[in-house]
Amino acid sequence: MWSPEEIRARLNLNAGLAAKALGSFIADGNRSAGTEGMVLGLSGGVDSALSAVLATRALGADKVHAFILPYRESSPDSRADAEAVAEEFGFAARVIDISPMVDAYFDANEADADNVRRGNLMARVRMSVLFDQAKRLGCLVLGTSNKTEILLGYSTIFGDNASSLNPLGDLYKQQVWRLAEHLGVPERVVSKQPSADLWPGQTDEAELGFSYATADEVLYLMFDQGLTVDEVVDSGYPEEAVRRIDDLERRNRYKRRLMLIARLSDSAINLDREIPRD
Repeated sequence: MWSPEEIRARLNLNAGLAAKALGSFIADGNRSAGTEGMVLGLSGGVDSALSAVLATRALGADKVHAFILPYRESSPDSRADAEAVAEEFGFAARVIDISPMVDAYFDANEADADNVRRGNLMARVRMSVLFDQAKRLGCLVLGTSNKTEILLGYSTIFGDNASSLNPLGDLYKQQVWRLAEHLGVPERVVSKQPSADLWPGQTDEAELGFSYATADEVLYLMFDQGLTVDEVVDSGYPEEAVRRIDDLERRNRYKRRLMLIARLSDSAINLDREIPRD
């Protein structure tokens, strides 16, 4: 049976090798698509900072177009941290306030919407802006969601989990921290409490009900090693957290799938084959 110490050792990242591989991934994606670079949303958090730094190293700072997309209730610290990352690594960062877009819908139609619905729309509006800017600039949209968030469904479908390519999708959260630290992302960004900044005082771990460290290790055992819930609990993890993580992973699998198309032919899109391109 796996012990927590063994799992932590397994999750230890060769940061130098990972940086080279992910840089090649971004460069190859840009070259095969024939695009002019990458557009991404820069939130002030470690995930978007890491994606931006990887793209800058792979393509050059002039090929990275970051957008800071605050809502009126967003923390000023988030913008300051995003601007600090852009200044540190020399890429451009433009601020576009999404408040008028979000408020126009809710004020006129759904004034009693709760924080979750408002946060979901913010995520989708941000991604709409990014895809529009990508069209304007002839770029791809670079993803910023990590493996932990994706497996837990802690993302908004067609919002922050929508992108043209995602260099972080196979990195657990603690691996993101390790790689960001290795690449020189400012310490204040690496060490800050993770938050989607969707409403004042919101933090990821408080909303989820467990720490990222626990989530990473439990998901590694279930997703990478194929252990059952009972086997994970027997490995020394708290049963309540394990069952909640398992429930989130199961209920949110639909977010990881492309559109589901009804089959009528022998070659349905997303079900049978892809057209060779490389």
